[in-house]
Amino acid sequence: MSLLVEDMPKHVSVQVHGDFSLLLPSGLYEIKKMEPRFKIRTIIIFCLFLAMAGIIGFGYFCQDQVCALTKRSMILQPDILAYNGRAQPSDSNTVWTDEHQPAPPLPPLPPSPQHMINEQQEKQMMISSITSASTLNVKSVQQNVIFANAGLSYEDVLNDDFQFDMDGHDVMVFLHIQKTGGTSFGRHLVRDLDLKRPCECQRQRKRCYCFRPHRNENWLFSRYSTGWKCGLHADWTELTNCVDLELEKNEGESAKRRYFYITLLREPIARYMSEYRHVKRGATWKGSRHWCLGRQATADELPACYKGKDWLDVTLDEFAACESNLAVNRQTRMLADLALVGCYNKSSMTSHERDRVMLASAKRNLAAMAYFGLTEYQKISQYIFEETFNLRFAIPFEQHNTTVSALAIHNLSNEQKRRIKELNSLDIQLYTFAKNLLFQRFETLKAKDNDFEKRFANLGNIYYKQGVTEFNWDSNIDDTASTDH
Repeated sequence: MSLLVEDMPKHVSVQVHGDFSLLLPSGLYEIKKMEPRFKIRTIIIFCLFLAMAGIIGFGYFCQDQVCALTKRSMILQPDILAYNGRAQPSDSNTVWTDEHQPAPPLPPLPPSPQHMINEQQEKQMMISSITSASTLNVKSVQQNVIFANAGLSYEDVLNDDFQFDMDGHDVMVFLHIQKTGGTSFGRHLVRDLDLKRPCECQRQRKRCYCFRPHRNENWLFSRYSTGWKCGLHADWTELTNCVDLELEKNEGESAKRRYFYITLLREPIARYMSEYRHVKRGATWKGSRHWCLGRQATADELPACYKGKDWLDVTLDEFAACESNLAVNRQTRMLADLALVGCYNKSSMTSHERDRVMLASAKRNLAAMAYFGLTEYQKISQYIFEETFNLRFAIPFEQHNTTVSALAIHNLSNEQKRRIKELNSLDIQLYTFAKNLLFQRFETLKAKDNDFEKRFANLGNIYYKQGVTEFNWDSNIDDTASTDH
C-alpha cells in the first residue's frame, strides 16, 4: 500500500488494493477499492454496439412498407414508358376464354413501385425516362414529381406470415370507379363481412361505422364508411395524397398506418354504356374535385360538355362527341398517376405520349394494388379477396351476366360500336391486362389452397344472413335517387 497526503487540509489521495479505514486529524475516512476504468469503458462500448446492431438489423430485415415505422416516401415509375412499350394491343393479347382454360404466362412485370430510393435519384430517373421519349422540358417534368402513399403491394400481402391487422393500424382503401359495381361491392364491405365487430350501419344516413374491435378507429376508407373524404369518386392521384391526412384529421392522432388499396374494374364498353345511361337520367358527378399537384382542374382544362344543371336526355352520339367527357377511358385515368402527364393540362405532351404514359402507369398501379376484382367474374373475385385478406363474406356474390347495358350494346349500329371502342381503347387494353393478371393470381392462390374445391364451392356459406346484398350494376335505387355514386 502507498499513501500520499498533500499539504492542503482534507484533501487525500490514496491508492489501495483493499478496503480499509483511515484516521486523520480531521475525521475518519472510509476508503473503497476502485474499479479499473477500462472495465467500465468496455461495458459502455459493448452496449452501444448491441444498440447499433439492433437498429441496423431491424432496418434490414423489416421493410418500411411492412413494418410501417415511417410514412411512405416517393412512389414514382421511372420505367413506365419502357414497360408500356412491351404491351401488346388488346386484340392480340391471349386472354382467358372461360374459367377453366388458363392464359399463357404474361411477360414479367416491371420492378415493384414499392422500392424506395433517394429523392434526388428518383427525380433524375423520372426526368431522363420521360424526356428520352417525349419533347417535354426538364422543368415541366420536375413539376410532375409527387409524393404519394400508395400502400402495400400485392407482393407484400402474398407473404406467408401476412395478416390484415384490424387490431393494429391497417386500413383498406376502396378506389370506387363509376359504374363498375362499386356501389354494391361497397355495401358488401360494410354489411356482409364476417367480423369480430361488424360495421354499425345507419340506414337513413347511408353511413356505417367500421371500427376496430377494441377502439373507435376506421379500418375501412370508403364511401359507406368514411364518406367521400377525398372528393366524390376520388381517383388514385387524389386518394394517395389525401387518405392519410383525412384519417389523421378525423381521428385526431398521427398513426403509422399500413394502407391496402382495392378496386373493381368492368368490361369497358359495358361500363361506358352504363355511364351514358346514368348521365342520360340526370347524373353529373359535379362534386368531383379532379385534384392533382395541389390544385383542381380548371374550366379550360375540363370544359363542360353541356349547359345547365345536367345532361338529361343526351343522345349517345352527343355523349361520344364531347372531347372532355371523362367517361372516355375512365378506368385508365382513375388508376394512373396523373402527375406524370401534367394532370389535366393536355398541352404538356402529345396526345400519343400522354396515352402511353397513362396506360403504363395505370397498369403498374393496378398490379401493385393489394386487391382488384372484375365485375364479370364475381366468384373468382370474391375468392381472391377472401384469400388475400383472410376475411370471409357471409354471403356469396351474385353474378348477373345479362344487364341493361348489354342489351343496349346489342342495339348499337356498327359505326357506334366502332366509335365507342376507338374512344375507349386504353380501357380495353387495361382490362385485357387486368383479366390476365386476375387469373394468374387466382391460379396462384388456388395452388396454395389444399381445400380449394370445398372452399370455392361454399363461398359465402358461413351462416344464413338476412338482408343480403345482390349485385345489380344498372338498377340500384341510389342510381335514380342521387348523383353521388
